[in-house]
Amino acid sequence: MDYFENIIKRVVEEDGYWVRQSFKVNLTKKEKRAIGKPTIPRPEIDIVGYRANTNELLVLEVKSFLDSVGVRFKELAENFEIPTGRYKMFTCKKYREVVFKRLVSDLVEKQLILPEPKLSFGLAAGNIFIKEQEQLKTFFKAKSWVLYTPQMITKAIEKLAHIPYENDPYVISSKIMMKNKLGKRYSKLGKRI
Repeated sequence: MDYFENIIKRVVEEDGYWVRQSFKVNLTKKEKRAIGKPTIPRPEIDIVGYRANTNELLVLEVKSFLDSVGVRFKELAENFEIPTGRYKMFTCKKYREVVFKRLVSDLVEKQLILPEPKLSFGLAAGNIFIKEQEQLKTFFKAKSWVLYTPQMITKAIEKLAHIPYENDPYVISSKIMMKNKLGKRYSKLGKRI
């Protein structure tokens, strides 16, 4: 999962954010009790991105699910009073509110962001159950959440091939992938690169 998170980190950086990965939020005992989980470990947010010029804070959960059926709508659309399951941030409003309030407080205290950022929340998914992708997009739009679909991630990775050379595994992989893709297209036309 860390490698997929690293790819998403790079994609989000290319969108103009500075990024922290696997960011732990320091909930107080009182906050833990408020969400109904007094012994919960510190919540870990997969990707936290920040744009200073617009004071935007992006919070992303990252799920690859590459060798499975993918993210399922039903699991994200559930509602719980107490955080439960793998999609706690999505399915428990109280948990989300408490964690995000503490996250902003922690980041402001560390002087990493300005106070009162515009917060966006969402999911970066390497695989979404194909029959539910449109339903998931509609659901996220209705909630004003961000959804990085597999197609969006693919396009973002392909764009890395067009930036100047960097000794970065994602840029190098993208350049190789796109060169190979273009080579196949030209070879079908009987031309050589």
